[in-house]
Amino acid sequence: MKAILCSQYCQPDDLVLADVPDPVAGPGEAVIAIKAAALNFFDILMIQGKYQIKPPFPFSPAAEVAGVIESIGPGVTDLKVGDRVVASCGHNGAREKIALPAASIVKIPENLDYDRAAGIIIIYGTALHALEDRASPKPGETLAVLGAAGGTGLAACELGKLMGLKVIACASSDEKLAFAKAHGAELTLNYAKEDLKEGLRKLTDGKGVDIIFDPVGGAYAEQALRSIAWEGRFLVIGFAAGDIPKMPLNLALLKGCDIRGVFWGAWTRVNPAKNRANLEKLVKWTAEGKISSHVDRTFPLAQTADALKVLAGRQAMGKVILHP
Repeated sequence: MKAILCSQYCQPDDLVLADVPDPVAGPGEAVIAIKAAALNFFDILMIQGKYQIKPPFPFSPAAEVAGVIESIGPGVTDLKVGDRVVASCGHNGAREKIALPAASIVKIPENLDYDRAAGIIIIYGTALHALEDRASPKPGETLAVLGAAGGTGLAACELGKLMGLKVIACASSDEKLAFAKAHGAELTLNYAKEDLKEGLRKLTDGKGVDIIFDPVGGAYAEQALRSIAWEGRFLVIGFAAGDIPKMPLNLALLKGCDIRGVFWGAWTRVNPAKNRANLEKLVKWTAEGKISSHVDRTFPLAQTADALKVLAGRQAMGKVILHP
């Protein structure tokens, strides 16, 4: 089968399309013939050796897949050949087939296409965990989402609205803000044109923001923290801007606020049953049209480098999907 391989830490253009042996389902496993594999910003960090998870070489990027069950191993009773499914794999999704534990695989309904299904797991899983488990949200509270048109940001806008929060989308262009507004945001702020701290305080009538969802980091993080409300919650999601910010801790004291880490991947390993229930709920909501799982664009497997460069350039609004 064909696979995109990273054999040493490299840039997207250095990835290689190669032939590798077909996987075989071991005990408790199933082989998925992959129809769609979703990319995320951390795939770029992973191939560069800058991510906290470092798979053994050679590996493929892409951490979430959708497709059809091709074969099952001994002991698998809840899946059968031909089932339409989605799964989180951590890495190795940019290939034609993958063997995964059956417990990590969730069935999808006929009315949910593979591209949108593949894009549900990580961004919506992260956003749901962040907002439901870490943010302690109360209906009517304000939620500021940085990088609001990116994958995780867009998921936070949609889920925030579903939870009854007043969503403020923050992004670097009017086009991105219009997109976020069409996906759940009530208010918008262009931080390329307007000071983020002052803008958020103005939009909240001086009170400050109750919950800040930050997948961007960099210089915007401290500005956002300075706009937080008394007893607000600042959610650390990731660092798409590249720089990991160093926060003055006196701000946490003066604001009486919390800075809360959101490490979805580690949480899923500690709470597998809750994570599976979350994923089943997200699949249902996507099939029902309650969340969009919007696909920005798709690429054939051979153009994985081009797909990753779209993410690196922060050009995507929604998900970038590979078709093996």
